[in-house]
Amino acid sequence: MTEPTLHHLSCPDAADGHRIAWWQWGDARSPHLVVCVHGLTRQARDFDVLAQALLARAAERKQTLRIVCPDIVGRGQSDWLKDPMAYQFPTYAADMLALLGALHQQAALASLDWVGTSMGGLIGIILAGTPDLPLPAPMRRLVLNDVGPTIEWAALERIGRYLGKPGAFASVEQAAAYLRTIAPSFGPHTDAQWLALSRPMLRALPAGGWRLHYDPAIAVAQAAMTPESAAEGQAVLWRLYDQISAQTLVLRGADSDLLTAATTRAMGERGPRARALEFAGIGHAPTLVAGNQVRPVLDFLLP
Repeated sequence: MTEPTLHHLSCPDAADGHRIAWWQWGDARSPHLVVCVHGLTRQARDFDVLAQALLARAAERKQTLRIVCPDIVGRGQSDWLKDPMAYQFPTYAADMLALLGALHQQAALASLDWVGTSMGGLIGIILAGTPDLPLPAPMRRLVLNDVGPTIEWAALERIGRYLGKPGAFASVEQAAAYLRTIAPSFGPHTDAQWLALSRPMLRALPAGGWRLHYDPAIAVAQAAMTPESAAEGQAVLWRLYDQISAQTLVLRGADSDLLTAATTRAMGERGPRARALEFAGIGHAPTLVAGNQVRPVLDFLLP
């Protein structure tokens, strides 16, 4: 399969519900599911390269694989919420739990793996570390891409400076150039790679031109955060992390301002005692496009 198929799922909320979109690769009946979840302002097509590489590896081993990449609500092809303050982790985790249940109904799951970049990794920690959640299968392997329970306040402030400012662009190329200016930490990419990462980030405007794909209101809950509330949230995340039983791999950009080397070391010493890999010349976050970033994920999920 060279292109994924787009699907939707209705999820409940306090304002008449919303729909989330998800992209599916591979065998829709496979009992082995890999869920790939994007970062705060990104969307599901960030994982196209990884998904195709995973399918190729599975085919080499004569295995089937189902890969699902959701657009978290407010992003990509998913609905925007009526209540901006609902753009928080309880909503995201509940939506993902509903999606897993729907996928299990579609075809029974026996093996569940999770790849989460930044925000997507935090959702993975919540699902893997919360006791007695009705997961359709225990989480087997967890990849945390440049994220951990402790998130540096300076990084949150940096993200806040551009979050919720979708702008308008005359062309895809202009928008891609803008995205490149706010994400230099992604590291070196060819022009073709950058365009591939940028096109799904855009939506056409009725009068012509382009805007970013996400709801600017996702900035509202982020702006309400304080250093004190962030610290409280991190204490909760560490408690959840310590309860994870899934084999865990942490990927870190060596120049990351969000996941420090000290936090990465702590993640290797407690909870699931994660393995860690670091990529030189990369900040927050590795895009999982370059071969040296993709191969460790393949080897971890499909050894």
